[in-house]
Amino acid sequence: MKEQFERSERVMGSAALSRLEKANVLLFGLGGVGSYVAEGLVRAGIGSITIVDKDRVDISNLNRQIPALHSTVGKLKTQVMGCRLRDINPDCRIEEVECFFMGENKSDIPVTSGDFDFSKYDYVVDAIDTVSAKIEIIAKASEAGVPVISSMGTGGKLDPSRFTVTTIEKTKVCPLAKAVRKELKRRGISGTKVIYSEEEPKGVGGSVSFVPSVAGLMIAGEVVKDLINDV
Repeated sequence: MKEQFERSERVMGSAALSRLEKANVLLFGLGGVGSYVAEGLVRAGIGSITIVDKDRVDISNLNRQIPALHSTVGKLKTQVMGCRLRDINPDCRIEEVECFFMGENKSDIPVTSGDFDFSKYDYVVDAIDTVSAKIEIIAKASEAGVPVISSMGTGGKLDPSRFTVTTIEKTKVCPLAKAVRKELKRRGISGTKVIYSEEEPKGVGGSVSFVPSVAGLMIAGEVVKDLINDV
């Protein structure tokens, strides 16, 4: 056990840390939620993580995203986060995938779920905004028999204490959750773990530093707890 995880071992135990070191996580999205998921997982001792995003850091990201600094504006989020995560734990195996999942990249080449082998991962995290992509991620993870957790809307919120982890069927208030819930029901997919807020959204397209970050760290906690649950 490396010295940097000594305090984590006091809480989780050596067997749990060993399990995390062997775990491989696939993370879609490195924004206000996803960047905190990545950081939380790597600091917890995850051994392998694939981070997927196509965006470059924009100055509007500075209020809430880990990779966003004045010095990183214009740089790829995958590269900025990859560098940061390796600095946190040089032994962590980090794969950077620069793409928009189920979208169109700048070369107009579609990036589809067929480009990822979901079965090789121990856990999948969805921290993106597009409904069609979220559905596809959940469907592919379900098909591969891999646990998945999906982040619902965090924009327009001011109270991070209103987040809760539940299944998609039990969500309410959140418009994004409603759209996802409807499509998953149509496809016959049930029991998907999600995090969502019961707070009514305020404004459109806005966000603050202390809301998506909390959701991201809660997701990281859920992934860790699920992975070590049988240790």
